[in-house]
Amino acid sequence: MALSEFEKQRVTKIFSAYCEMKVPHHVSDQFRVEFELRGSEVKLFESRPYWRDKSKWVSHKVARFKKDDTMNVWRLYFADRNGRWHIFEPFPSEQDIEKLLDEVEKDSSTIFWG
Repeated sequence: MALSEFEKQRVTKIFSAYCEMKVPHHVSDQFRVEFELRGSEVKLFESRPYWRDKSKWVSHKVARFKKDDTMNVWRLYFADRNGRWHIFEPFPSEQDIEKLLDEVEKDSSTIFWG
């Protein structure tokens, strides 16, 4: 189920601020942190210029946040080296998506940012 309009705006505001904070302006031509909001999930990506063609960007999955409407919680996932999503067991769900984003930022397991 898709997010409400209010929730979409809130999530967009949170992730836009996070992505802007994550990358200093002086390296924004070398590195980006971006997100995609679709339906009831948000995907966080790290993007860098393609080494053969600097005009193209290559994205790598960082984290996935999926809303479980039945439980009214967000679930946090990480991508393995093959790009498959797996639930992040140490901190799998939370009602507030900001707490899960904080967990991605802390990255105590180094599974998100390496």
